[in-house]
Amino acid sequence: MASFLYALGRMAFRRRRRVLALWLLVAVLIGAGGALLSHGTDNTFSIPGTESQEALDALARTFPEVSGASAQLIAVAPPGGSVDDSAFQSAVEQSVTAIARIPQVTSASSPYSGPSSGNLSSDGSAALVPIQLAVAQTAVAPSTMDALQQAGKDLLKQLPSGSQVAVGGQVFSQSAAGISVTELVGILIAFVVLLFTFASVVAAGMPLVTALLGSLISLSLIFAATHWLTIASTTPLLALMLGLAVGIDYALFIISRHQEQVKHGMPPEESAARAVATAGSAVVFAAVTVIIALLGLAVAGIPFLTTMGVAAALGVAIAVLLSTTLTPALLGFGGMRVVARRYRREPVRPSKRVASREAKRAAKRAAAPRRPRSEHPVALGWVRAVTRWPLVTVLGVVVLLGLATLPAASLRLSLPDAGSLDEQEPARITYDLVADHFGPGYNGPLIVTGSVIGSSDPVGLMNDLAAELRTVPGVAAVPLATPNPDGDTGIAQVVPTGAPDSEQTQALVASLRSMHDHFEREYGIDLAVTGYTAAGIDISAQLAGALLPFALLVVGLSLVLLAMVFRSIVVPVTAALGYLLSIGAAFGVSSLIFMTGWLAGPLHIAHVGSVISFMPIILMGVLFGLAMDYEVFLASRMREEHVRGAAPREAVHGGFAGSARVVTAAAAIMFAVFAAFIPEGDASIQPIAVGLAVGVVVDAFIVRMTLIPAVLVLFGRAAWWMPLWLDRALPHFDIEGEALQRELDAADWPEPGDRIAIAAEGAQMGGHEHTLATVDAMVPAGDVLVIREADATAVGAALYGLAGRGPVSGGRLKVAGMLLPVRRSAVRARVGVARVGDGADPIAAVRVALRGDPRIL
Repeated sequence: MASFLYALGRMAFRRRRRVLALWLLVAVLIGAGGALLSHGTDNTFSIPGTESQEALDALARTFPEVSGASAQLIAVAPPGGSVDDSAFQSAVEQSVTAIARIPQVTSASSPYSGPSSGNLSSDGSAALVPIQLAVAQTAVAPSTMDALQQAGKDLLKQLPSGSQVAVGGQVFSQSAAGISVTELVGILIAFVVLLFTFASVVAAGMPLVTALLGSLISLSLIFAATHWLTIASTTPLLALMLGLAVGIDYALFIISRHQEQVKHGMPPEESAARAVATAGSAVVFAAVTVIIALLGLAVAGIPFLTTMGVAAALGVAIAVLLSTTLTPALLGFGGMRVVARRYRREPVRPSKRVASREAKRAAKRAAAPRRPRSEHPVALGWVRAVTRWPLVTVLGVVVLLGLATLPAASLRLSLPDAGSLDEQEPARITYDLVADHFGPGYNGPLIVTGSVIGSSDPVGLMNDLAAELRTVPGVAAVPLATPNPDGDTGIAQVVPTGAPDSEQTQALVASLRSMHDHFEREYGIDLAVTGYTAAGIDISAQLAGALLPFALLVVGLSLVLLAMVFRSIVVPVTAALGYLLSIGAAFGVSSLIFMTGWLAGPLHIAHVGSVISFMPIILMGVLFGLAMDYEVFLASRMREEHVRGAAPREAVHGGFAGSARVVTAAAAIMFAVFAAFIPEGDASIQPIAVGLAVGVVVDAFIVRMTLIPAVLVLFGRAAWWMPLWLDRALPHFDIEGEALQRELDAADWPEPGDRIAIAAEGAQMGGHEHTLATVDAMVPAGDVLVIREADATAVGAALYGLAGRGPVSGGRLKVAGMLLPVRRSAVRARVGVARVGDGADPIAAVRVALRGDPRIL
């Protein structure tokens, strides 16, 4: 992959105008498509197959009058007054009649008469008008919502001075999440961090360009998809939040590597290509892990969550495409201005046709060494401090994060309702008034429904059922119990004593469902519990049940991927355990904020008492990818030092000092972007933003930059050990471009222009443990290489190694101009092997080997 990214980076640098123009054209076309095709997002959540959803679907067929969205109007008498006053009652009755005539409204029930009689507060201070609409919440026209609000205003004019009227309920309970000025503050903070990191305005602006362009494209694609798909309103904000964060960070990693190389004299074009090949490989790896984790949200089996995961993964994919193509193009426009002035000396530049041997060698031999450690005093001082007594550091971090995890046990999940809106919103005012005058349960009534077709007296049956429901613990009232006009389906509205997101209401739903068999025996009704509140409980339960399978998926994935990259057991295990500590701490702090109200005021938290149901699983998916990102960039530098022969402690110190600056900047940017969505976010996005902001800080600074160095020092050389059988079984994944570096180092060997078919210099065949043959040879094209060796095994190892079909463990070897074992697959395609002897027909064997027109036989 590094070779492909190297060529891609060089191409983008050279053809920067075309690359920039192409991306701008793509952004314009997709943006126009998004604007034309957008049908808006959906604020409702549902899960096909749950009891609540199946019951709602059945009601839509048999009792459509109650299957649509609902609303509420509450009228509160002035202090000392009563809703039973004739003037007050007359005004409310007139308003009920007017509301019933509003388009899409099927009924508005008077609290003074009819099936909803009794919707008067016990102290006579408030009257509640249930309003039923004919369509689902997503189909309610804005004009209908405006007319309902206007009806409330008209009623208030007719009531005595000091009265209150508010219109709210389910149809007003969802607010579309939007973008505020605080997100721009987050981007500004990111720019300041980039400016401090790069010391160049030009370089600091490049990650913002790629991130903003990527966000525009991904959001346009999401809104275009609403033409065919139902997409939750949280989805675009999640994609924007994640796209901005990873878009900035991915470009940051590449530009940081490029800047470091240019400072050491590498020509900008060669540096951009190498930065994309090396840091870009790590970026692609990190992006792939994030994408896999986000797509893994599908394990929950919840359509709206799967859509969120796909949309967020799309944003990450676009971010990595821009980082590996547009970033090198922008580096081409920036030239030497991407570094501070003191580094802007004239570099050695290859000619247009790369004909100058000196210029070519200068570009390819310009290594990317790290700066001396003395230039990293803070990072070096920190890593020395945390590794001085590594066991103490490990125990301290584990205890600290363990304690931070404890509050997570009280984290309660729910769907947002009007109670999570801003206190000045009309729907929130209605919610609070209803809770104050009637009780919190009236804001989230349950619907108990079933078939009554077998009853000869459906009205009496529903009255008997309502009487028993009133005796169930946790039921505050049953204000409505009636069959449909056809007499085949009955519904009972059950008001809980607790709020919609309370544990008491969850317990009531479970209790009513546990009485299913009793109701079937006593009344012959196959009852189901549904309604918006019950649907939210079902969604939360299914999401909670998906957490363990999803956790196993992402942890297992991290173990395999990191083992492939680092050829170690300790590194992936500690990385996975560190991820679990980060997740636990993020859940714990989120629980403190959203369950107890700690810091809720300063953070402008809209709702305390629960978090949105899909917050935990979204948090797990996103933080997994970010944790692997930081792990790769820190541990890869440490492994590089280890491979070069540094002692275990020095390898950790040197690798940390060389990568801490860029990881610190990346984490600071992530935190700024996520935190910017907290103050003005709605109840859907705030818990996710808080969890991600906390998780990034904990994972980057406490786990990756404190715990992991201490663990690696504690294990010493064993930290980089892997059993031989596992090393053979796992494929290699080169994320630092080591193979590409070897190719570039050997680019001028043998001498360019020499027609050498096979070049071997101490090439060791047969594996690391047992070298069976060592080959030294220079075979010009058209010549024959003859190997004379008494040991047939050694001859076979040499021949198969030369053909790209056997292990090459040392020395240098090029066959058909390609370095082995780096280009093993390409060599296999160009080298034919004919096995003769043992009675085989040599002519037939040669004929088979020559298929495909190989260059060497």
